[in-house]
Amino acid sequence: MALLNKADWYTPAPLWQNGPAPGAFYHFPGGSTHSGVGGLQRSQAPMTTGTSVVGIQFKDGVLIAADILGSYGSLARFRNLERVMKVNDNIILGAGGDYADYQCLKSNIERKILEEECLDDGLSLKPKALHCWLTQVMYNRRSRFDPFWNNFIIGGLEGDKLFLGTVDKLGTGYSDPVIATGYGAYMATPILRKAYEENKEMTKEQAVELLYKVMQVLFYRDARSFPKYQLGIITREGGVEIQGPLTLDSYWGPAIM
Repeated sequence: MALLNKADWYTPAPLWQNGPAPGAFYHFPGGSTHSGVGGLQRSQAPMTTGTSVVGIQFKDGVLIAADILGSYGSLARFRNLERVMKVNDNIILGAGGDYADYQCLKSNIERKILEEECLDDGLSLKPKALHCWLTQVMYNRRSRFDPFWNNFIIGGLEGDKLFLGTVDKLGTGYSDPVIATGYGAYMATPILRKAYEENKEMTKEQAVELLYKVMQVLFYRDARSFPKYQLGIITREGGVEIQGPLTLDSYWGPAIM
């Protein structure tokens, strides 16, 4: 393959209905190419990924937890990747899926928050607004056949009310008091929902203990999980706190029987 000049890396390809033209090829540094439609796109073959994110509402706030492992395929390659972030004093966010796509969106969110602070008008981004914005961004990217390969959980305070919502890579979004993404949607949701229905007014301490149990179950059952995790907490009184990495206890005695 002939080497490309640097200018060729950024040559725009023709657009087709606000998306890539069928069969159009895009050039990247190093001479690599990929097809715009029908071929393998980089965001459709995520390299470094994070697994489940779980969240729950309790009496005075919201909790979101995610482990700190970045899996390179099936290799537990990166063991200190933070996937729970403080957005502002009203919002926390957890992300699963492709870590590079998460970094891109995290940068955009941080830029939005900085622009708001520069306005100095006393207003701040609310969790429902961020949830709506992420839904539109994810749906827009999937409609261009180039999705952000992520699942997000957004938690926060909307005035005096609590908010917990999720958005997936297709742009599907909803809110619920109990949410889990990835493998946790199968393994963690029943545990969380049963506990929440039995005690909707659980305290912060009870919610933290519940998420510890859930993360422990996921560590036992999910091959892409890790025994260290972050915990994002937002309450009416204490504001936002990101704890971790916290370590899970485990016992693998039955595995050698």
